[in-house]
Amino acid sequence: MSLPENHTWFDFAELNERERYKILIGTVIPRPVALVTTVDRNGKPNAGPFSFFNVLTHDPAIVAIGVENYSDMRFKDTARNIRETGEFTVHIVDDALVRQMEICAIKFGPEVNELEEAGLATVAGHRVGSPRILSAPAALECRRHTTLQVGPAREIILGEVVGVYVRSDAVNPENLHIDQQLMDAIGRMGGNTYCRTRDQFDVKTLTPEQWEGLSLT
Repeated sequence: MSLPENHTWFDFAELNERERYKILIGTVIPRPVALVTTVDRNGKPNAGPFSFFNVLTHDPAIVAIGVENYSDMRFKDTARNIRETGEFTVHIVDDALVRQMEICAIKFGPEVNELEEAGLATVAGHRVGSPRILSAPAALECRRHTTLQVGPAREIILGEVVGVYVRSDAVNPENLHIDQQLMDAIGRMGGNTYCRTRDQFDVKTLTPEQWEGLSLT
């Protein structure tokens, strides 16, 4: 029995950049949020959030952030700093960090330290030069692996994770289990909307043998 057609088709070749953006951020949800810290070649820190972000593979451990630079081809501070130093730190944003994360999203000039404006305490990185935000539930220290230029003002930065800090009360160092409720991470939806990750459920993938057993019952 065929299902009734109940979807609307959007041909991206017929949409402009803004229209494609709206469709993507409304359908690829929720997206994790990376609050990225960097330093420039003189050691001046910068922080900015990115919701075009995810982990891609664990061996090697690679994360990706999509950066939209300025339309006149100037690099945003994050992209420029990573080009200069080859290092950055990705912080997972929890519910308690949302307000300060949004302050870091304000389009300040390069002379402004977003971390100070947001009142975020930091310490020096362990394996990288970028600072670590103490209140973040997790921080992934990364070194630039590859930068993919995907448009005149857009690039995808791949970073190899060299080490991770996790809140001690949220991780069991013996079995490496991380308590996702204590992480309390948020996700980005469409527009100005975010979501919390407190409503969770488990689904375990069956083995072929388990599936065969179910089909025989």
